[in-house]
Amino acid sequence: MSINHVNSRFANRESKYYYIFVSLPFPIIMKKHSGMRPHDIVVLIKIAAKGDNQWMMKDLSYELGISASEVSESINRSAIAGLMTSDKKRLMKLALLDFLEHGLCYVYPQSPGALVRGIKTAHSAPPLNEIIVSEEHYVWPYFEGDTRGQAIEPLHPKVPEACLKDSNFYELMAMCDVLRVGRTREKNIAIEELKKRIC
Repeated sequence: MSINHVNSRFANRESKYYYIFVSLPFPIIMKKHSGMRPHDIVVLIKIAAKGDNQWMMKDLSYELGISASEVSESINRSAIAGLMTSDKKRLMKLALLDFLEHGLCYVYPQSPGALVRGIKTAHSAPPLNEIIVSEEHYVWPYFEGDTRGQAIEPLHPKVPEACLKDSNFYELMAMCDVLRVGRTREKNIAIEELKKRIC
């Protein structure tokens, strides 16, 4: 099928889907990019945590506790946004770091909440707990956690469990929370540590 056969007129632009009409007995339906989701960051950070190791969508799904269809749609959104290559195989690392540094706190802000039991995050977790000394403890609420601290809502409910299985992923996610809740000095330290690990 040549591109000349594609009719670029879209049906119902306000709907969730748009239609590309081709010389087939049925339309091809494709989803619009309707903005990033919080768990898109989780998927990207999980890929970053794998470094140069090969990965498959089904592995990401299993390790994160996020459905395969959600992971697939997440990677598609990230590719459209320029945070992954168009073939959906590799991270656009500089773009991701730029988004984390300058956008994360505005798109997914978070304020520390009530005291709860959970798993340490932000500057309370490795690696920044060895650099930043603070009496404030921030945690993701989690019934099997070993620390009481102010609650930070994770970017996805399955983040605490997934972090317990992958220390590299845990460190990256904790530093992302610094960018969401930290002060300027803490954020600067976090972004430098993220650069070391992602680039």
